[in-house]
Amino acid sequence: MQAEYDVVVIGAGPAGLAAAIEAKKNGVERVLLVDRDRELGGILQQCIHNGFGLHLFKEELTGPEYAEKFIDELNDLKIEYKLDTMVIDLTKEKVITMINPKDGLITVKAKAIVLAMGCRERTRGALNIPGTRPSGLFTAGTAQRFVNMEGYMVGKRVVILGSGDIGLIMARRMTLEGAKVLAVVELLPYSSGLTRNIVQCLDDYDIPLYLNHTIAQIQGKHRLEGVYITKVDDDRRPVEGAEFYVECDTLLLSVGLIPENELSKVAGIKLDITTNGPIVNESMETSAEGIFACGNVVHVHDLADYVTIEARRAGRSAAKYVKEMLNYNGKNIIVKAGRGIRYVVPHFINVDNLEDSLELYTRVDNVYKQTNLIVTLDDEILVRINKKRLVPGEIEHIKLNAGKLKGKEASRIMVEVRKEGA
Repeated sequence: MQAEYDVVVIGAGPAGLAAAIEAKKNGVERVLLVDRDRELGGILQQCIHNGFGLHLFKEELTGPEYAEKFIDELNDLKIEYKLDTMVIDLTKEKVITMINPKDGLITVKAKAIVLAMGCRERTRGALNIPGTRPSGLFTAGTAQRFVNMEGYMVGKRVVILGSGDIGLIMARRMTLEGAKVLAVVELLPYSSGLTRNIVQCLDDYDIPLYLNHTIAQIQGKHRLEGVYITKVDDDRRPVEGAEFYVECDTLLLSVGLIPENELSKVAGIKLDITTNGPIVNESMETSAEGIFACGNVVHVHDLADYVTIEARRAGRSAAKYVKEMLNYNGKNIIVKAGRGIRYVVPHFINVDNLEDSLELYTRVDNVYKQTNLIVTLDDEILVRINKKRLVPGEIEHIKLNAGKLKGKEASRIMVEVRKEGA
């Protein structure tokens, strides 16, 4: 089977749904949305807790409710989609090879592509935790699907390694289902999740959080019997004599998310070694012309609302590309991460393609109190935001006025953390 489309969006989670809808709204007729899962909505379908939509819709929704708003709009716009469809190849020439049980092998030629494959969880294999291989070890997302969608209870006495948002939310979820969550263990000296999740999922249920700790060893032959937890020093090495044993039958891993960029690599798209996502410009376009990326495939977000906002920009840009409305002749301004900053997205800006404003997404590399978030254009300060507290678990959003960039001969935008008064 062979077909041609104006825009093909790969991934039907919050990013893919928003990008496909936005492309269609911006005058592109032939839009195709593809996903390997059995239903639209991606990870949202298993996130039955509330907290979605506060920024975008000014109301509190569950994950499925948030997804349903976009699924309804997708159907109203009569956008074509294929589920249970795996993309197996992608070229810079925008030729996509995919396969599903109904159509068999499909080759699609697209004028523009939006990558929205999301991210996956880091597993035990990446951590090298010593011990046996009993049952009872799950990534937090896998446990979430078992409990929320499949109806299986994964355990009764639970320890969670990592304080990412999924792990924090599962600490509350397992408690509500009758399990005893004995500890959340975090290697770093700060939580990697949202502050609101620390309060609502741990503090409200008296679940202890052990910072500067990790799992030293796993015990159990057939089923997990317990774990050894140890304190670590500033170099993240176990502290001798600071180890204790917790009897448990389940260990959930919430130890980081990795953008799903196997297809990006196949297509030869350049990746950022810090985010593990594509290097993108102001239009969310990758190093391959006409191929755009958005959402967790670019960098791991903390809120679905911001995934949607970023994906809408990618969808609009894909439509502009199809209609030959993007300018490739303008000068690119490089965006750099300065002191205290892990990364900034986008990575460079073509001023000629800017809309009225542009949002920079950034994460700090540590906890900072009473400080400033500074954006400079060469040596000129564009933005100064006073912050009482900056934490790595929460993305910072900085809005730039396009008018301040246009007509300038600058070559670099720098985002950095500075102490008050500096």
